[in-house]
Amino acid sequence: MNYDCLLLLKMIYFAKMAKAVIVLLFKEKKNIVLIGMPASGKSTVGVVLAKSLNLAFLDTDLLIQQTYGKFLWEMIEADGIVDFIKKEESVLCSIEIENACIATGGSAVYSEKAMNYLAQNGLIVYLNSSLAVIEKRLKNIKSRGVVIGKGQNLLELYNERKRLYERYADIVINTDGKSVEKIVNEIAEKVH
Repeated sequence: MNYDCLLLLKMIYFAKMAKAVIVLLFKEKKNIVLIGMPASGKSTVGVVLAKSLNLAFLDTDLLIQQTYGKFLWEMIEADGIVDFIKKEESVLCSIEIENACIATGGSAVYSEKAMNYLAQNGLIVYLNSSLAVIEKRLKNIKSRGVVIGKGQNLLELYNERKRLYERYADIVINTDGKSVEKIVNEIAEKVH
């Protein structure tokens, strides 16, 4: 057997082992938690993923709005970013659900406490979309309730958050050029 063939067999073996570890991790954890930039498709993918895996679906942005009786942008505008992140952390750390797909807000990764809480019972899946895709999809940052600092542009926000998403992710799914169904199938393949 030549070296290239042996190397290929080793790569296949390690890929299968990695998939087995992810499957075992998901069986131990009861939720799938989607993280990523605003407009990366967390809510859209989350609903379809929940349906295809027979899971409940929870959108934490909506939960925050229901909890505080205001739109996200209203809370950010009235109380500031620091206060909003504290509110988001409080809501995320109060979630008690199993067998669910949870779509988080893009700013969830600013709270280490919240991310560790979600990771206790959830497999963290990062929907990685390029800046070009995010720019194309994200029309009005203010009305979406995006946590972005004064004077900060989308490129700076993207670069700041990308490393946080990668830090917390158990699985990274690149979404550019893929349909919702393709993304859902990739996630389902990795967890089942």
